[in-house]
Amino acid sequence: MTITVAGNKKEYEDGLKLPVLLEKEDVESPEYVTVTINDEFVKREDFDTTVLKDGDVVEFLYFMGGGAAGWHLPTNS
Repeated sequence: MTITVAGNKKEYEDGLKLPVLLEKEDVESPEYVTVTINDEFVKREDFDTTVLKDGDVVEFLYFMGGGAAGWHLPTNS
């Protein structure tokens, strides 16, 4: 089957489950990634049972937190 992963068309075996795709795509920190399939968010509790289908479009989203270390507002001196 052909699926699009992060904008790239790829061939995978039929019946591919989402956790296997995460492994095959070498997704860093899969416990922190959010996944969409065909622009629909996949609930974390559904990861293990989600089976991909021919033509699916999969995106991995990483949310980053934090700020700019050492960044300060200018002061009036």
